Amino acid sequence: MCISWVVLAFCCLGQLCADQSLKPQIAASRLAANNPTLTTVTLEKPFCMFDGSLHPNKSYAIYLYAMKESASAVSSLVINNSSKPLDSTFQQTRGGQLGPYKAALFNVPNCASPPRLADVGDVNKVSGVLKQYLFRVGDDGTCLYDPNFLGVCNPPLAPDTTYRFKYLLLDSTEGIVKDQTLWSDPIKTRRVKLPSKIDTWPGRRSGDMIVITSILSVLMFLLLAGFLASVSSVVMRSVDSSAETRRMSQTIQQSEPRPQLSSE
Repeated sequence: MCISWVVLAFCCLGQLCADQSLKPQIAASRLAANNPTLTTVTLEKPFCMFDGSLHPNKSYAIYLYAMKESASAVSSLVINNSSKPLDSTFQQTRGGQLGPYKAALFNVPNCASPPRLADVGDVNKVSGVLKQYLFRVGDDGTCLYDPNFLGVCNPPLAPDTTYRFKYLLLDSTEGIVKDQTLWSDPIKTRRVKLPSKIDTWPGRRSGDMIVITSILSVLMFLLLAGFLASVSSVVMRSVDSSAETRRMSQTIQQSEPRPQLSSE
């Protein structure tokens, strides 16, 4: 029963199904909400995709390349004549405009030992489990501006821009490429919404309605403040009037002649 659930989970990720295509796949919405975003795209890792190219006693790594769809097809190669991967960077390719750049480097996902599905129901472990299956392109906002950064830079993507992605299997022992996927289908990041089109739930109010609502709110506050001031003034006058009445009563009492007691 447990094995069947494991197989089902991988099929949901698009990795073990018979009709899989050997190219990076965008993560399902149930696994990565709000995907893609303005500057990121979450992909499924190549789980069990390169198993036929793996050999014992060798070390392997996965390279992820990204490029804008507008880049020339001639410049889409990621391997040189010596079967070595290109080391093109985000800066050198103008963010993928001139060709593919190396966006990530990580270990080959272990198909033989998947994470425990029971951990997915644990809020403290679900993030770690998903990170073993998914990779977020564009998730590093500081590497471009850090002079001490030496790793593979994965900077934010451009909004409203179409990208393609490719996985590559590197034999770390020999430093040569052993396998690679096709380029992914076009994946477009979201565009920035205009202020007039921002969803101002509840009511989906427009910009004009927001301004009118704000003005009415200010007027209501001023009216309420005036009403409170009027009530306070009436109360103060009432208190002053009561105090004046008491003072007059005391003055009258003090001015009245007191009857003298007769002595025998």
